[in-house]
Amino acid sequence: MLNELKETIRYRELLVNLVVRDIKVRYKNSVMGFFWSLLNPLLQVAVITFAFKGIMRYNVPNYSAYLLCAFLPWTFFQMSVLDASSAVIYHANLVKKTYFPREILPISIVISNLIHFILALLVFFVYLLVLGTPILATWVLLPVVVCIQFLLNMGVAFFVASLNVFYEDIKYMATVLLNLLLFTLPIFYLIETVKGSSIPAAYRPLVLKLFYWNPLAYLITTYRKILLPPFNVAATSTAPAIHDIPLSYAYLGLAALTSLIIFIAGYAFFNSRKWKFAERL
Repeated sequence: MLNELKETIRYRELLVNLVVRDIKVRYKNSVMGFFWSLLNPLLQVAVITFAFKGIMRYNVPNYSAYLLCAFLPWTFFQMSVLDASSAVIYHANLVKKTYFPREILPISIVISNLIHFILALLVFFVYLLVLGTPILATWVLLPVVVCIQFLLNMGVAFFVASLNVFYEDIKYMATVLLNLLLFTLPIFYLIETVKGSSIPAAYRPLVLKLFYWNPLAYLITTYRKILLPPFNVAATSTAPAIHDIPLSYAYLGLAALTSLIIFIAGYAFFNSRKWKFAERL
């Protein structure tokens, strides 16, 4: 595996060119450019905020900030996986005619989406300043959390990119599974709301544990914990009280370890099959 990694580094110029090309192609002939990447999540956040705050009376202050803070890393994960599913097939001619480390293809896709994610975070920080959110010391942890998610996204992207060469149903399965995953992650809601939910009390600790053990779920929660101030919401006639659960560095460490394992496993899986790609395309 170290030899493959060294080979990838040797072809870093090709990697940079693919990343630049992907960004240029994505916004070619577009007036708004990068802001199209933000438009979809912003519109979804606006609609969901209206539904939860206006209709369902979800009593979380600045709920749109908590929603957007979760939606941006989710979009980073979703687009990395979906784009990676077609990375090898899209470059079929290059794969069949030229020698280069094939893993550069999904890596370039995830790096491209990482750039979009970082730009979106900059816009998010402006949004927080407009809301009057105080600058928190925990903001310094943001690069660490982004790096952990990059490893997670990269590992899943390796699996999806390689499998889709042999079974093109994978990209359709990924779309369906991601749509289902969206509703099982703490994106529209906070993990704190589990304690006051309609889930039977005996099962609530187990549900919380599942969130804590899921690296993506806990990373999304971590973004909220480090970027937004803690809160406690009093109970109302229509909603139970919500008490802030502090960030657990132990579970963040578990998410980092799990993400690293997924990255290594995905990288090894991709490299074990990459030289069969040309004959399958």
